[in-house]
Amino acid sequence: MSSLLDETLKHLRALVGYDTRNPPREINTGGIFDYLRANLPGFAVTVTDFGAGAVNLYAVRGQPKYLFNVHLDTVPDSPHWSADPHTLRVTEDRAIGLGSCDIKGAAAALVAVANATSGDMALLLSTDEEANDARCIDGFLKDKPVYEAIIVAEPTRGEAVLAHRGIHSVQMRFKGRAGHASGEQQPADNALHQAMHWGTAALGYVAKQSHERFGGLTGLRFNIGKVEGGIKANVIAPTADVRFGFRPLPSMDADRMLETFRTLVEPQPVEFGETFRGDSLPAGDTATAEARRLAARDLADELGIPVGNAVDFWTESALFSAAGYTSFVYGPGDIAQAHSADEWVALSQLQHYAETIYRIIDRGSA
Repeated sequence: MSSLLDETLKHLRALVGYDTRNPPREINTGGIFDYLRANLPGFAVTVTDFGAGAVNLYAVRGQPKYLFNVHLDTVPDSPHWSADPHTLRVTEDRAIGLGSCDIKGAAAALVAVANATSGDMALLLSTDEEANDARCIDGFLKDKPVYEAIIVAEPTRGEAVLAHRGIHSVQMRFKGRAGHASGEQQPADNALHQAMHWGTAALGYVAKQSHERFGGLTGLRFNIGKVEGGIKANVIAPTADVRFGFRPLPSMDADRMLETFRTLVEPQPVEFGETFRGDSLPAGDTATAEARRLAARDLADELGIPVGNAVDFWTESALFSAAGYTSFVYGPGDIAQAHSADEWVALSQLQHYAETIYRIIDRGSA
């Protein structure tokens, strides 16, 4: 193994050892952030606590052009892990541990590079990505920091991802009128019937979007995740709650889609609201999104990072794009290993990522 990979694994072992599961969001300014402060000598480091387990560490050395962003929070571990998820295991070809792939491996590599170089460098390490809670990035962007581009680490198999879907989560409620189920019912009487009618109409609407395309992605992703309501089989359901999500393509008008979903059937839901909103990457209408995609492609080419396909999963790169920055996603690991029991990242990808970041920082100081 190279010395850079050795150092990356040393830091990854430490980072995996800190419990940053989200939920339960029991993350504060100590612990993992004490470790990072101690291992970023020569950087001006600011740690900001936004509450509810949302903490930023912003570290700057010199006057860098690019900002590297990584989230340090992880999903909860499943009961199917074969060993302690917070103890890193290193085999001949992989590093196994909670967050190793998503995405503490990248964070460890960035710390290793920071200590192996002296060039200008900027890091933003945050802890609320897995909660679908953008307070870390929103808080950082309020100061409008000046960077030419922001490179967000997520598992992309060492390729630059220039485009991905947005994600919108919605909760709505239908209201009916409780009564005995033996009688004739009108369409508005049974809230569960309303919800099922809505579901059929929603699936039909989604099917009609199958021809839409952007950057290699096709159609609209949609899922009804939870339906609750009613009392028993012989009682007309007075209420029904539905949770659903959809993932639009870049350039799709999410607000128009929300209004379409809200008004699909009569009677309409009595309550309807987003619980999370993440815009697509790149942000903007068709022309703006394409211009931003091309700018990100040119930067990836300039930095010698191969460009990969657009992806279906969402990242916080979209938040930076919506704020007007050139941004793309780039990191080690495969999304197929993220959120899984015995999560792992290939050592070869960790090494390649670390060497690429080293080259970028070293070139900037030449």
